[in-house]
Amino acid sequence: MKILHVIPSIAAVRGGPSQAVIQMVKALRDSDVEAEIATTNDNGPNLLDVPLGQCTEYQQVPVWFFPRFSPYFHALREFAFSSQFSSWLWQVIHQYDLLHVHGIFSYPSTIAMAIARFKGIPYIVRPFGLLCQWSLQQSARKKRIYLRLIEKANLNGSISLHFTSKQEQQEAAELNLKSPSFILPHGLFIPPIIPDARQRLRQYLNVPTDEPIILFLSRLHPKKGLDYLIPALGKLSHYRFTFVLAGSGSPDYETEVESLLVSHGIRQRTHITGFVKGEIKDLLMQGADLFALTSYSENFGVAVLEAIAAGLPVVVTPGVALADVVNEQRLGYVAKLEVSEIAFFIQQALELPEKAKSMGNRGRQLIFEKYTWDQVSAKLVKTYSRIQESVVRSERD
Repeated sequence: MKILHVIPSIAAVRGGPSQAVIQMVKALRDSDVEAEIATTNDNGPNLLDVPLGQCTEYQQVPVWFFPRFSPYFHALREFAFSSQFSSWLWQVIHQYDLLHVHGIFSYPSTIAMAIARFKGIPYIVRPFGLLCQWSLQQSARKKRIYLRLIEKANLNGSISLHFTSKQEQQEAAELNLKSPSFILPHGLFIPPIIPDARQRLRQYLNVPTDEPIILFLSRLHPKKGLDYLIPALGKLSHYRFTFVLAGSGSPDYETEVESLLVSHGIRQRTHITGFVKGEIKDLLMQGADLFALTSYSENFGVAVLEAIAAGLPVVVTPGVALADVVNEQRLGYVAKLEVSEIAFFIQQALELPEKAKSMGNRGRQLIFEKYTWDQVSAKLVKTYSRIQESVVRSERD
């Protein structure tokens, strides 16, 4: 079985869902599935320095990179137009048994679905949460037109839709799409435990050894709810804590976040690290006391899963699809998207650190039981096999 995963970008700046594709393909290849990625050299406002138009080993997986059209206008760059990608896919698509398309409302995903429909190649679509209500409300008129004229036919032409949570599936159901769907979450490769992570992180941040550390680690984007989290932290000025803000975003939004920190009086107790990865990311996750992600909408929440895997209790909002798991398994706190309630639950974690720690310990065990990439990829391989069998039967009939 030969599978092509299509995605507009696998740059780290595009956040967890893009990085998950690399991990997914690596896990599939470890399971003896011949899987590759086709994408552009998009890297946010910049471009990745990678070979183009050829299969390249990138982060231990085979990737075909194609040049993204890079005009000055932000909207056109975000669309990730690439004529070379479409020409290549038109010629080689019959070499693949199945396409797994990640994302919609972007040129590589849209054209891949259109070519697959025309050529009769089966494809699965993972919408990236872009069919959730919050996402559809952003640039709503443009998306309604795009969905009606182009993307709905592409989605209905898929052999299945891949959702990462029940919440995402339920929200997409309101669109009355015809394709069947399945739910399969992201997985994790569990990083090694860092000895004395708590002490080492406080040395790294130059704060007292008993200082509570609250961590936000995600892409800086308006949907992440920092306009609620930062004011909530501002209400807790009489508590000891250091806030770590790890992530990057557009220059305009980073400036807006900086202003929020200043206006709510917590800039002096905030460490802004920018984008982090590797050992520094693992140190932040393993050495902090509490992880907070108060998003308007997250179709899954990869960073939340990573925090749970590190043994961190979490504070999330109902818009984070993992909120139900957090609540049912008692892995942290689920707060309404309200400043006062977010502040209340963070206060609970600060006042009852042993209770919060026990929540974190339960979470780490859950990850090993349900969310490693070995477990997730095994389920995905079975899904691919069922799809392939159904295609063969329909061709025979």
